[in-house]
Amino acid sequence: MSALADRPHISTADFEEAARILSRLEEEARLELINGKVKSKPMPDGDHGRIIQWLLRICMQHRPELFLDPNQGLKTEAYRNGRLRPDGSLVPCDAFVGQGEWADPEQVLMVVEVTSHDSDTDQRDRVEKPRAYAETGIPLYLLIDRDNCEVSVYSEPDGGRYESVHTVPYGKPLLLPDPVGITLETEPLKDWVN
Repeated sequence: MSALADRPHISTADFEEAARILSRLEEEARLELINGKVKSKPMPDGDHGRIIQWLLRICMQHRPELFLDPNQGLKTEAYRNGRLRPDGSLVPCDAFVGQGEWADPEQVLMVVEVTSHDSDTDQRDRVEKPRAYAETGIPLYLLIDRDNCEVSVYSEPDGGRYESVHTVPYGKPLLLPDPVGITLETEPLKDWVN
């Protein structure tokens, strides 16, 4: 993996082949291609997984025609042929049928990231991914920030960044604007900070 990470840029085809090989060899490896560079994403811990379960249940209750997919990788072509693996992608139920490991993000209404406790989370989740998702045109980016105990929704992508960011501390409600239209009651997140 270090040989891949040390390369200044890698082609999308080379990345996809390396990710396939590594996923067969190492169950704990999750690779992404961000800004032409290979990044390793840490495997989620129990609290991280519980936050995704909580959000999945809310989405199912309020928008049963949608599914919060916690596994699908996305092609972010506008972002240097990137390949990102969000913690969740909110889509119509059949949006990813037949798409393979890296899907077209055209039908994605919202992507979700939950911060991890690693040294790269600040750059990855707060800088690189919002830019990549905005450039791809995904309407909403939800960041559940366990380090700062706050939740942010980024909206109104303009092709290079999100024009609007609304942040609340854990415990305050957060409206996910259209096209999602759900208000999150964030009090339970206080239990899953670690």
